[in-house]
Amino acid sequence: MQPVQKISKQRKRKRRSHHALKPAHYVRCPQCASPKLPHVSCENCGYVNPGLALQIEQESAE
Repeated sequence: MQPVQKISKQRKRKRRSHHALKPAHYVRCPQCASPKLPHVSCENCGYVNPGLALQIEQESAE
């Protein structure tokens, strides 16, 4: 069955205006100043907050 009325491009695009992807928010790590996601441990140094740091195993280059 076909639609009764054609939906205009403007009306369709207004409806979908909030579907766009939002850019990821990054903050600087206070310990090593590399970019990281907020509330997540730093991938570079493992820093989480002043009382906690995660141990990261270093890969050996063979």
